[in-house]
Amino acid sequence: MTTRLGSLNEFCWMDLKTRDLAGTATFFSKTLGWRFAVDEEDWRKATKVAVDGHLIGGVSDLADPVYPPETPAHIAYYLAVDNVDRRAEAATVNGARLLVPPFDAGGQGRMATLIDPVGAAFSLWQPHHFTGWKFPPHTAGAPRRMVLACEQPDKARRFYEETTSTPLTCADFIAALGPSASAPHWELAVDVDDLDSVVARAHDHGHGSVTWSEETGRRVVRLSSSEGLAFQVRRLER
Repeated sequence: MTTRLGSLNEFCWMDLKTRDLAGTATFFSKTLGWRFAVDEEDWRKATKVAVDGHLIGGVSDLADPVYPPETPAHIAYYLAVDNVDRRAEAATVNGARLLVPPFDAGGQGRMATLIDPVGAAFSLWQPHHFTGWKFPPHTAGAPRRMVLACEQPDKARRFYEETTSTPLTCADFIAALGPSASAPHWELAVDVDDLDSVVARAHDHGHGSVTWSEETGRRVVRLSSSEGLAFQVRRLER
């Protein structure tokens, strides 16, 4: 079986944390075709993100008092593991800093949040009833790979392999050097049918930004909302 995002020891979910729910929903629905809607079956009545009918993430309002006032807009990514407590302990032994100790997230699963040794935040997720995103292969607009750009990609790769006891097959660790490099953080790569149309829609529908790059011989767009919520977008190869 081909390993892909959503499998055990791969990233399985994202949470867009924003102060502009309406603007975030409008920008990414218009550019990537994502659907934002309140999940009536969720006890919190949380807003969820779906593509082609398949859930891929949630949305959190940073105006909620649970978040410190200075919390910047960001995207939290969840790595599926077999045992959060054991993997969180392994992560700290391997150099991570524990931000939120393991706790039960209702009946859905158990989670913890950490900062890895190169400075990127991530959460561990042990599913109980909710395993994360699932979608058919070659679904346009769906999560495809995770990318971590940092000064020490080999160190980061070893950390996650030692923490999960297996390589992250669907993750890329790349070098980010020089004064223009941003602070290390995970980004999701999304594949779409028509890359040029995504760029055109981004210019037409919002105040976000689009930058082009070439990675591994492929054209890659970095699509960012006005708050800096960013995704890498590539052409879908069937």
